[in-house]
Parts: sequence; structure tokens; C-alpha cells
Amino acid sequence: MSWNFLDISMLREIDLFKGLSEEALIEIMPLTNIVEFNPGSVIFREGDMGDALFMILDGEVRISKNIHGVGEEALAFLKEGSYFGEMALVGDESPRSASAICQERTEVAKLTRTDFLELLQRNPKVGVEVLWSFVSTLSHRLRESNERMAFFAMSNMFE
Repeated sequence: MSWNFLDISMLREIDLFKGLSEEALIEIMPLTNIVEFNPGSVIFREGDMGDALFMILDGEVRISKNIHGVGEEALAFLKEGSYFGEMALVGDESPRSASAICQERTEVAKLTRTDFLELLQRNPKVGVEVLWSFVSTLSHRLRESNERMAFFAMSNMFE
């Protein structure tokens, strides 16, 4: 499915924005740009400077990390409705912690850090809504990472 524009119903399909008010969605919608990638395209590489959040409208993206001595390790496979790169919006201008690579033809909506920061200044109420959703996501992902690390630690104990 190919999108030429983003509307509110599409934003509601993105996990990050599901619980946001109509006002927030109306503010965010014009800040997004639609970008299409071919299979195998790299959206960003681990170590690149983070400058945007990406929301998958169609397709699949592999999030992976290069492990020294091992090579690329897939961390997640994200599909339509998922998003990634959110740390670039709320953190300092740190390097990307992983790479994002398209598994198939993929369309994403891109929200830049600059546009997001301007939104926070212009409409703090909407900013709080979005940031609260980020906090929920980041805490969920941190919990999952902690569980994975505990599993790996336990696995190594029995080797």
C-alpha cells in the first residue's frame, strides 16, 4: 500500500500515537515526511548522529547491532505501526545505538528532532502528551532488555 500523504487515521495506527488526543495528532501530522526505501536500504547506521524518529507505514525494518567478534545481531523486526529512532527526539544528539535496515520495500513517516522541538515550544500540552507516550515506550523496551540480559546471564551459568 502506498501513501502519498499522512492523515490522522494513519497516525493513530502508529503505536506511539494511539492514545494521543485529536489536537496532538493535528499538530504532529504536518511535521511528518513520507519516505520510501527499497529492500536492503539502510535508513540509518549504528554510530550515525540521530536526528529523527521513523514510523513504519508499510513494510518491515530490521533493527540490528554490530557485535565485536560476532557481526550483525538482529535485535528486532518491526512492521507497520511500529516506530524506531525515538531516542533521537528526546536525548542529546547522541550517535544511533543500532542500525535500521529495510527487509522489503518500506514506507516510513519521518519526524525530525528540529520539528519536534519546535512543537514542544509552540504547544507544550501536546509535547507532554507525546513525551509521556515516549516514556511508556522506553520503559517497556528497557524492561524487555533487562529480561533478555537476565536470560543470557542465566544461560551462561549452565554452560
